[in-house]
Amino acid sequence: MVHSMTAFARQEHDADWGSLQLELRSVNQRYLEPHFRLPENLRDLEPEFREALRQRLARGKVECTLRFEPSGAAGGLSVNAARLAELSRVLGEVRQTVADATPPDALALLDYPGVLESRGPDPESVKAAALALFQTALDDLVAGRAREGEKLAALIRERLVAIEGQVAEVRTLMPQILERQRSLLLERLDAVKSELDPQRLEAELALLAQKADVDEELDRLATHVAEVERQLKQKGPVGRRLDFLMQELNREANTLSSKSAVASTTRCAVELKVLIEQMREQIQNIE
Repeated sequence: MVHSMTAFARQEHDADWGSLQLELRSVNQRYLEPHFRLPENLRDLEPEFREALRQRLARGKVECTLRFEPSGAAGGLSVNAARLAELSRVLGEVRQTVADATPPDALALLDYPGVLESRGPDPESVKAAALALFQTALDDLVAGRAREGEKLAALIRERLVAIEGQVAEVRTLMPQILERQRSLLLERLDAVKSELDPQRLEAELALLAQKADVDEELDRLATHVAEVERQLKQKGPVGRRLDFLMQELNREANTLSSKSAVASTTRCAVELKVLIEQMREQIQNIE
């Protein structure tokens, strides 16, 4: 199945400790190129995100943006009553031993390790939720790239049918083209009153027929069209292979144009180039 490199996915997660919002955007790129914008306290998730992208995607520039908003209940400070009571007991023992010892003030007590605590969310819970959210968003992104890929494949197939029509038209015109070339040559020879050496004439006509014969080009065009159709049915990334086939199709169209002897084949060659360019533009977005 053909996958596009263009898609967007957004997921949110709400919990008692706050909310997470994650966005994934992908556009066409020659290689897989991920970019991450993560909160500082979730920065260490980047390697796992990067590996997940590598497992699911082969090409594309992917931007990942993760936002974390802690809830009001999850923030703030609190006093560890047990720790403060233990500290008070120890200070009482000190005063009994050293009568003139200066007791600490409130700020000094709060500065003692373990007395003042932050009521923040459990970091591991937030990270687990962020990982799950990323996987869900990545599933959506891959599904979106698949849907877009189906549309691109349909557009390409329409052009393939049109190319087959042009090839069939040129094949139909070939006898007429060769006969027309023969008549033109005879007219030119007659116009200059040249002696008509039958053997030389036949040799010239044979050479002309060889130059005007585009059966080989038409056969290769048909072969490349069949290969493009086969690639569209393959699993996995096919964009680079399709891009190569566009080059080959264009090469045959150029050869057909250079061999064109009448307006009909010139028109067909031009139409082939237009169709090939239209496919090439679509293929730039295929993974």
